Amino acid sequence: MDKQTTIATEHLLLRPYTLADAPDLQRHIGERDIAATTINIPHPYVDGMAEEWIGKHRERAEKGEFQFAITDRQDGRLLGGIGFHDVDRESECAEIGYWIAKPYWRNGYGTEAARAILKYGFEVMGLNRIHARHFKHNPASGRIMQKIGMKYEGSLRQHFKKMGNFVDFELYGILKSEYKP
Repeated sequence: MDKQTTIATEHLLLRPYTLADAPDLQRHIGERDIAATTINIPHPYVDGMAEEWIGKHRERAEKGEFQFAITDRQDGRLLGGIGFHDVDRESECAEIGYWIAKPYWRNGYGTEAARAILKYGFEVMGLNRIHARHFKHNPASGRIMQKIGMKYEGSLRQHFKKMGNFVDFELYGILKSEYKP
C-alpha cells in the first residue's frame, strides 16, 4: 500500500492514518470497552501511543501489514480501524483485524469495512486465504465475520490473557475460491 491507497464504499472511506487522526484515535480506543474486545489495544491507552503507532505504519506496510482508518465518506469522521497483519506472502494468507468506535456500534460500519478489505485482500493483494479471530465474549465481531462469508473454523480455549482474564478465541476464515464479491 502506498501513501495514497484508499478504498471507497457506499458510506465509508478506508484510508491511511495520518498524525491528524491521533487525537480521535486515542479518544476512541482509549475506551475500556474497545480495549476489552481487541487483542492489541492496551488499556489504559496513554498520551503519545496513538502518534507512536501511526508512526510505525510505513515500516509495517513494507511487510504488507496495512492499516486503514475507517472514516465517514461524507464528513471524514474517524469511525474505527481495519487492517491486515501476520501477512504470509509465501502462503498467500493474512489475518484481518478491526475495531469500531463505541458511538458507531450497530450501524453496519464494521461489516461494510470488512467486505471492502476482503475484496482488497483477494483482488489487489492476491491472497488465497484470509482469516480473523475474535474473543468469545465479543460475538458481534463474529457476526461481522459470518456476514462477509467467513466460515467458523474452531476455538482456542483460554488462549489469550486480556485484562487479567484468560479468554477464548473463535476462529474464522475464507478462501479465495469461496469469496463472492
